[in-house]
Amino acid sequence: MVVGLTAAVVVSGIAGAGAAVAQPPVLPGPCNFTVSPPQVVQVGGVAKVTAMVTSAGCLAPWRPKYAVACLSVVGGPDQCVSSRDAAPAQVFFEPYEPGKVYESSGRGCGAVFDFTTDPNCLLVGPVTANL
Repeated sequence: MVVGLTAAVVVSGIAGAGAAVAQPPVLPGPCNFTVSPPQVVQVGGVAKVTAMVTSAGCLAPWRPKYAVACLSVVGGPDQCVSSRDAAPAQVFFEPYEPGKVYESSGRGCGAVFDFTTDPNCLLVGPVTANL
């Protein structure tokens, strides 16, 4: 299955090589994750910025081991939160400052065994939004 997937990615990469904005193909890992763009939410009447890193599925026998979601005002320090297994990692950033550019990023890691000390991790983001 991996050979077929790799061949399909290579063929699609060659087909798009002539495009002016062609990007190198991104090979999926055994587990894939996504990061949401920063968005403003109300939590207990307080405006906060949030973002999530979620599992987008794994190839058997892999499964999500953990995820980390980070959020910051561009150029500022990150606030990060982690989750275990397939649970999404959701971070809340405060104080919300209207007009600032926020950046979400993170990583998701998968493993075959629970005791793995060296999981396979995928970096996601950054995604920015002017809020």
